[in-house]
Amino acid sequence: MEQRINVMEKGLKAMNAMAALGKHLSKSAVEFSLRELLYFRVSQINGCGFCLDMHSKELIATGENAQRLFVLEAWREAPFYTEREQAALAFAEELTHLSNNQVSDAVFSKLKEHFNDTDIIDLTLAICTINSYNRINIALGAPVGTYQLGQFNHN
Repeated sequence: MEQRINVMEKGLKAMNAMAALGKHLSKSAVEFSLRELLYFRVSQINGCGFCLDMHSKELIATGENAQRLFVLEAWREAPFYTEREQAALAFAEELTHLSNNQVSDAVFSKLKEHFNDTDIIDLTLAICTINSYNRINIALGAPVGTYQLGQFNHN
């Protein structure tokens, strides 16, 4: 897709506000690798090429197994995702799709088995944030393939 508006140029103040969320999440007890896996999965669901490029590069650079990325869409059938990852992925999918305008009790209950309340708040914020970035990139166009590792480092 052709870039319609350079949001980093024309909307820098707004994007800096979004970046503040990333800065908060960088200090989260929820590990970077899991957050990146969720960002990748949500970006698959939303079809955001820029974010898929970005998060695949970040995951591979931190040692993620490429096979896990190749089959992430079918994580329920694959044997190499932990129960913790599965609970977070199910939550991310339901929060992204919001079928029946809710996250099911079963998914939330499973999430509570693996995460404390603060972690769940951070997971929710992370999922909402990547959904927002996906929608911004899809609406305004983003230069897919141009992301450089650490380009948006929030540390």
